[in-house]
Amino acid sequence: MTAKSERRFSYALLVLPAVLIYLAVVAFPTIFSILLSLTNYNGGKIFGNPNIKFVGFNSYIWMFTEPTGNFYSSLKNNMYIVAVSVFGQIPLGFILAYILSRKLIKRGTTFFQTMIFLPNVISPIIIGVLFKAFFVSPHSVYMELVRLIDPEAVFTIGARPMIPVLIVILWMFTGFYMIIFLANMQRIDPAIIEAARIDGANESTILFNIMLPAMTGVIITCSILAISGSLRTFDLIYAMTMGGPAGQTRVLSLFMYQSAFQGAANYPLANAISTVMVLISIVLIIVTRQMGKIFGGKEE
Repeated sequence: MTAKSERRFSYALLVLPAVLIYLAVVAFPTIFSILLSLTNYNGGKIFGNPNIKFVGFNSYIWMFTEPTGNFYSSLKNNMYIVAVSVFGQIPLGFILAYILSRKLIKRGTTFFQTMIFLPNVISPIIIGVLFKAFFVSPHSVYMELVRLIDPEAVFTIGARPMIPVLIVILWMFTGFYMIIFLANMQRIDPAIIEAARIDGANESTILFNIMLPAMTGVIITCSILAISGSLRTFDLIYAMTMGGPAGQTRVLSLFMYQSAFQGAANYPLANAISTVMVLISIVLIIVTRQMGKIFGGKEE
């Protein structure tokens, strides 16, 4: 065996465990889920079951055409979460990181950084239960305050139950992106900012001409994380509203869970929903990357 062959064999041997784990944990379940969505499987053993038949795209057709529109309402709620994540959490996290990195707050920067990041170390289930008592319950603190200000507004808020959920999501994950931006801002050479200050640049000039171009790659990465995380949001909404009232806060992951494990199990439909979720995520990520290439700068 030549030295080149030995090197290739060593590389393959080192990569093999990771490849096997990937195939077992990611690739096989994904392919199996897609195949299962094309069958009529409704429970029992999978392999060797004579009742399992290939039915094609029946589950997908039913999902897109069923009269109650559960898929479209769930997708709409997911898009609300994507919008709040990309256009709320990321800009707010960037601004907070800029304030902390530039030390525009003279005292207590460590305290503010800790308090903003704190929701990320608390279980989403706990946060969901806490905010259910604060927002969702008929006699919650939030509803009582609204009644004091405007009794008629209670009915308007009740018709838009996603608003409290979006507020909690905005509060919960902004600190995560703040930490990412803060870590990358600290990598920028202070001499560049100091030179700009000497040339007369103010804070807005530093922000838009130095920080933003340097953070383009990080912003795209955060957008991808926000999109993928938004489409698989489950635990917070399940603990806070369980998709209610009347399915008005149901998201795709919760719709998938209810299809598979609540009532009459419909495993093909649940797998079809998960497949569509992956496709939507891929499309949004591709669009995000292309937008970054068109409008973004280069990370320094």
